[in-house]
Amino acid sequence: MILNAGLAGVMDLAFDVNSIAVFDYIAVGTGTTAAAATDTALGTEVTDSGLARVQVTPTLETTTTTDDTGQVTNTFTVTGTKTLGEIGVCNAAAAGTFLIRSVLSPTKSVSNGDSYTLTIKHVQARA
Repeated sequence: MILNAGLAGVMDLAFDVNSIAVFDYIAVGTGTTAAAATDTALGTEVTDSGLARVQVTPTLETTTTTDDTGQVTNTFTVTGTKTLGEIGVCNAAAAGTFLIRSVLSPTKSVSNGDSYTLTIKHVQARA
């Protein structure tokens, strides 16, 4: 889900109004509460076990119209045991503005030694 603060952030970036940072961090969490437009963070962000928030290089992809899809991806090297229930895209190493928060269904269990590749795409489309 695109969050309210994320919508405002996209407009800030598009019109260079408030000098907001780009959305180039991926975060994962163990929360499973449904996403709401008013969310400003993950429910329970993971900060250990090789799953801490990470800065990535966003890319543009084509789904329908050239460059209509923003994509971020990362491969985490897991060093503990977690059951992941949520993912997000934000613009800072700590706190920051979240663009996206989604709840995983089903949850994803990861263990020490696993590689967990996460790709998040946001498609802009005309209604």
